Formats: sequence, structure tokens, C-alpha cells
Amino acid sequence: MTLNRILGIVSLAALLGTALMLVAQERPAPTPKNPPLFKGDKPKKDDGTRVLRGVVRDPGDNLVENAVVKVKDMKTLAIRSFLTKQDGAYSFQGLAIGTDYELRAELRDGTASPVKILSVYDNRREPVINLKLEPKK
Repeated sequence: MTLNRILGIVSLAALLGTALMLVAQERPAPTPKNPPLFKGDKPKKDDGTRVLRGVVRDPGDNLVENAVVKVKDMKTLAIRSFLTKQDGAYSFQGLAIGTDYELRAELRDGTASPVKILSVYDNRREPVINLKLEPKK
């Protein structure tokens, strides 16, 4: 065998080895994932609670600041309270769906709203109950 022939075989072997390494490293392209149709439309976990919101107004339909809104759990008779903000708004979070609640607003001077009920049959996750104070009798 001549030196040229040996060099040719070695070059061919090196070329084949390089080609085999390239083929072995080649992987199929990953399939693209489809983007969600609507961002933010993920189903929320049902934790069995709801959020009650509303505003308190006086007899003249003005928003009332610093009114005490009380919500009473009719199963346990526990009472939670909230002091309304400047915009008359209140909010109670974590209320059980399977429980009735009594709701009432009052001021220090004795002015109060009629009692309203948030029923177990009201299946809204974020019910809104607005309260209106009535003059003292």
C-alpha cells in the first residue's frame, strides 16, 4: 500500500466518523405548543367561599363613611364587622357558600339599615348588596 492510498483511507474514515457524529446529534425539532386562546381564562379553583361587597348610603342617597357593616353567620352566630371607607364601600371575603348570612349597617348615632339576607340559594361568587340607612324612629 502506498502512502497516498493510506492517507485516502484515513481521510475517508475521518469524514465518515464526522458524518456519523453529526447524524447522531441531530434531533427532531420540538413541536410548537399552541398558545392559550384567552389569557387569564384559566378555571379558578373552587374553594367554597365567596366575596360580599356593597356600599352604604344615607336616606339622602349619599355615600356614608365610617358606617359599621356587620355580617352574622347564621350557623355559628359569629359576627364580623367592617368600617366603610370614604366611598362608602365594604367587603367581606371568605364567606362560605353553604351558609346564610344576615347583613346590617349602622352608625354611632343609632341610624341603621334594615337587615338583609345573603342566602345559600344565592349562588353568586361575588354578590353585591347595597345598604341604605333609615332615619331613627
